Amino acid sequence: MPNNNGFVLLTGTANLPLAKDIAKILGKNADETVTTFADGEKRIIIPENLRKRDVFIIQPTCSPVDSNIMELLLIIDAAKRSSASEVSAVIPYFGYSRQDRKDRARVPVSAALVAGIIEYAGASRILTVDIHSEQEPGFVNIPWDNLYASYSLFPVLKKYFKDGIVVASPDKGGVLKASFYADYLNADGLAIVFKERDVQTKNESQAFEMIGDVNNKDVLIVDDMIDTAGTIVEAARIIKERGAKSICVAATHGLFSDPAPKKIAEAPIDKIFITDTVPVRKEMRDNPKVEIISIAPLLAEAINRIYNGDSISEKLIPKTHPRERY
Repeated sequence: MPNNNGFVLLTGTANLPLAKDIAKILGKNADETVTTFADGEKRIIIPENLRKRDVFIIQPTCSPVDSNIMELLLIIDAAKRSSASEVSAVIPYFGYSRQDRKDRARVPVSAALVAGIIEYAGASRILTVDIHSEQEPGFVNIPWDNLYASYSLFPVLKKYFKDGIVVASPDKGGVLKASFYADYLNADGLAIVFKERDVQTKNESQAFEMIGDVNNKDVLIVDDMIDTAGTIVEAARIIKERGAKSICVAATHGLFSDPAPKKIAEAPIDKIFITDTVPVRKEMRDNPKVEIISIAPLLAEAINRIYNGDSISEKLIPKTHPRERY
């Protein structure tokens, strides 16, 4: 049950437009808390009383990742020391989530370490959107709710795509997500691109084969993020070689790290649907191939439900999501 003292929205500097959009939907202010000393140290000052109030801190840990994580930790600490009743870390994009396992000798499990530090700093819960792997909530002993950008993407995709599309996964790890999208969009089929990745080389992969019939079909590639765009561009290339009529991409997190803009401009991709979990760089915002869909309504509804003690899964997570079917 809510404590009847109302809740407070705080934000760091990671994605101020998203925080303000969420606040507008909720009829609140998103209090900016961060200033910087001359030597680069972050200084946190919370402008209102938090005593016995629930606090939601909106702060994706996107680039610059370490700086934004530090801001989040300091805001959590300030809120706890200000006698907040409960502190929820709303992290639309969770930096380090790709480093979720020990995939070779002598490496850290960075996602587990970062999550543990957030818990240690005093967070009462974590709220994310499309984390890279679904075992990550097990890294902490506090509630961790993970939302799905499909809630925001599906209404737009259903208007854009009519009959006869094929949904494609750009790698074997995304098959369940692609299957989920195919079901909701009444797709004619599913395609899977297999890739090889050199774990010694960061951000490099090579697509080499696919299964599924895409000949003369409109194809939608779905993924959780676009970073340097190597994965989706290679997937698009092989899908085009197999005769696809058009190729679109739907992804949650648009990092678009270099050389993504150049790769996408040269790729056989007709349109990219992306959300605003992270700030989208200007050249991609201005790219006619790119359509940005706001995640703010989803996060605002989740915040309301958490504060009121209502179910998130009942309203915001489709019952046919793959994790509930397999």
